Amino acid sequence: MEGLVAVIVGALAGSISLVGFRIDSFIEVVSGSVLLWRMSVDSEIHRRERNEKISLRAIGGCFLALAVYVGYESLSDLLTRKAPEHSIPGIVLACVSLLVMPLLSRAKKRVGNELGSAAMHADAKQTDFCIYLSTILLIGLLLNVALGWWWADPIAALVMVPIIAKEGIAGTRAKTCC
Repeated sequence: MEGLVAVIVGALAGSISLVGFRIDSFIEVVSGSVLLWRMSVDSEIHRRERNEKISLRAIGGCFLALAVYVGYESLSDLLTRKAPEHSIPGIVLACVSLLVMPLLSRAKKRVGNELGSAAMHADAKQTDFCIYLSTILLIGLLLNVALGWWWADPIAALVMVPIIAKEGIAGTRAKTCC
């Protein structure tokens, strides 16, 4: 629900950093669905490893798609000088995310340790990225509102791209930080 609201708010404000950040919420849903699938088919050790790799690659592919989208839209907005509207709801959503996501990340890491699941650790890492992205988003939105720097939003989104892409590449290679 948070992702849907933020995508709508971001689209109305014309904020690529807000839209890109919130599409990340949909990736969390995909990631969670992949993890549910992975756990439901978890049986033999050789199949478990294969399913872990499939899960990691699916999550990584989602990250790469998001990085391409955010990068393209950010550059387009900068080149066309498309200024986003001020987004107070976006600022509130970023602040709420900064409060909730660390708790969710810790819970996912605990479950990942208990299950010995690299895919669950990748999902927890994705939640950690949400914290970083929330911080970057908040800075971009605040600079736009407080100082009128229209370019802060697409620049904030561009700062997100390598962070997102790095995790996507690691996922498609079926590697995680853990």
